[in-house]
Amino acid sequence: MEEVIGPRLYCCSNCRNHVALHDDVISKAFQGKSGRAFLFGHALNVSVGAREDRELMTGLHSVADVYCSDCHEVLGWKYERAYEESQKYKEGKFVLEKAKIVRENF
Repeated sequence: MEEVIGPRLYCCSNCRNHVALHDDVISKAFQGKSGRAFLFGHALNVSVGAREDRELMTGLHSVADVYCSDCHEVLGWKYERAYEESQKYKEGKFVLEKAKIVRENF
């Protein structure tokens, strides 16, 4: 009998709270504060902090830190606004740092 496996997920590395679906990965070629990061179209079980302007590698963006809703660990950030036209595709999307998430059901 085959084992039924659920969707491929990413979880908070601190408490294992489900924070994103693998199907929502847009890019694995992003850079976070602690190294590699993934760009997601959606995130779940997270809270979004206050919005602030930050100078990132690709220019000035308005971003908000993203926290695990269970343990409150900072997992990455959400792009609220991109000031450069070429970066507008990031608006409303989430960057989660690879060091802060773990895979489940892969």
